[in-house]
Amino acid sequence: MIPLRDVIPSRTVPVITVTLIVLNAVAWFYEISLPERQLAVFLQHYGVVPADFSPATLVTSMFLHGGWMHLGGNMLYLWIFGDNLERVMGAARYAVFYIVCGIAAGLAHILFAGGSAVPSVGASGAISGVLGGYLLMFPQNRVKVLMRGGVASVPAIVVLGLWIVIQLVSQLGSIAETSQGGGIAYMAHIGGFVAGMALVKLFATRQLATA
Repeated sequence: MIPLRDVIPSRTVPVITVTLIVLNAVAWFYEISLPERQLAVFLQHYGVVPADFSPATLVTSMFLHGGWMHLGGNMLYLWIFGDNLERVMGAARYAVFYIVCGIAAGLAHILFAGGSAVPSVGASGAISGVLGGYLLMFPQNRVKVLMRGGVASVPAIVVLGLWIVIQLVSQLGSIAETSQGGGIAYMAHIGGFVAGMALVKLFATRQLATA
């Protein structure tokens, strides 16, 4: 089930959402311009490495990605679900909300990743916060999703509820992996999602009508 768009149109340009997408794209193009060995050093320095933690990487890591699919999937979710949160929070508050959720996601990953020396990168944790906030603010809003049988309109609580269940199940399945293993940082997704749900009402200044 791949989300395509929600049914609440953006009446204004979501400046912060667009800016975040552009920054992530620029960072990605810089990444792919680097030779392989230099890229590995770059990601080790600017990604979140639990075994060699640097606080600044909680922010830098959320603008880096490990591949086209990683970047594309994250930006799709940010574009679909970010604009309405930006409208109810305002640009400045939404920007802070996004960064705080990303930091919470990084800390959750560090807490559960043990002494892993593998750098964790991606906007997924911050965007998970956006998803958690969207779920709490717009649970009945309809989301157009691509399914095997075609395009369907599904309540956000189903789309995002299923998404977080998958993250929880995947995290449970990954517990047996070694701390040096790579893969997806599911705990960062969960941490960001919980932070988004916990903080959204503090940052929102108004309510939008749902559809």
